[in-house]
Amino acid sequence: MAPELNIEVVPLAEVPFDNSVLTPQKRRRTVLVVDDERVIADTLSVILSRSGFSVLTAYNGETALELAHKVTPDLVLSDVMLGLGIDGIRLAIQLVRENPDCKVLLFSGSAATADLLAGARNLGHNFTLLAKPVHPADLLTRIAESFTRPDAPEGN
Repeated sequence: MAPELNIEVVPLAEVPFDNSVLTPQKRRRTVLVVDDERVIADTLSVILSRSGFSVLTAYNGETALELAHKVTPDLVLSDVMLGLGIDGIRLAIQLVRENPDCKVLLFSGSAATADLLAGARNLGHNFTLLAKPVHPADLLTRIAESFTRPDAPEGN
């Protein structure tokens, strides 16, 4: 028998609709959202758009790379497990190598990601991992912190 999941549902009406996370210059930051579960990717994209970000959405790592080469993201928000093809950690490593100023937040609902994160750390990458499901307010706080903390490790 599968364990019962206790997932908080947050109505979209409760998601902040302001520009509180914009930079002091009021430039809209670009966030690349990547998840192979379309409903999650699309929901996160709506939340971030309503919060003042310019959002690109991809449903796999390969498309995310293509988008990032066309429009350089300020932050990548990616699931670790992306189905077939490139996973979220390899995606993050490649994007940070190409653009060291790009911030990265990874999220996952799987405990199996610990090994992948350890591999990234061995390569010198210290990415932040958020647990799925992530509350929109917590997500926005983590994104704001990643842009405002100059001493934060890579991905924070």
